[in-house]
Amino acid sequence: MPDWVEQGYAEYARRLPPECALQLHEIEPARRVKNGSVARYKDEEAERIFKAIPKGAAVIALDGSGEAWSTERLAQTLEDWLADGRDRALLVGGPDGLDPRCLARAEQRWSLSRLTFPHPLVRVILAEQLYRAWSLTRGHPYHRGG
Repeated sequence: MPDWVEQGYAEYARRLPPECALQLHEIEPARRVKNGSVARYKDEEAERIFKAIPKGAAVIALDGSGEAWSTERLAQTLEDWLADGRDRALLVGGPDGLDPRCLARAEQRWSLSRLTFPHPLVRVILAEQLYRAWSLTRGHPYHRGG
């Protein structure tokens, strides 16, 4: 990843307290070949994703067809997640999106936007939005949205 991505993600992840720590697990994308099958690529990626999900973790799929949350809704959801006590696995699909099995496994589907973002930007947006939601729940001045 470019330095700006690493730095952006690290900055927001660093700001979160231990009870809300982010751990990035990068999944090797499927090896693309000429005339390859998108379904096969998604299937291969799904197998690697499933192996990376911590045992007992609740799964949230980041998916364009998921529910779009406001910052306030994310803050409440984050509080619910923390109260639940389970780890959360936030799944971001490869270039072709998540395999249907990943979507089926998810307890929630969250859309960051109806726009499509490149993967490097998604990790920065995701970390920033989680930090913003956490800051809102703690009355921290970072979130000043109206």
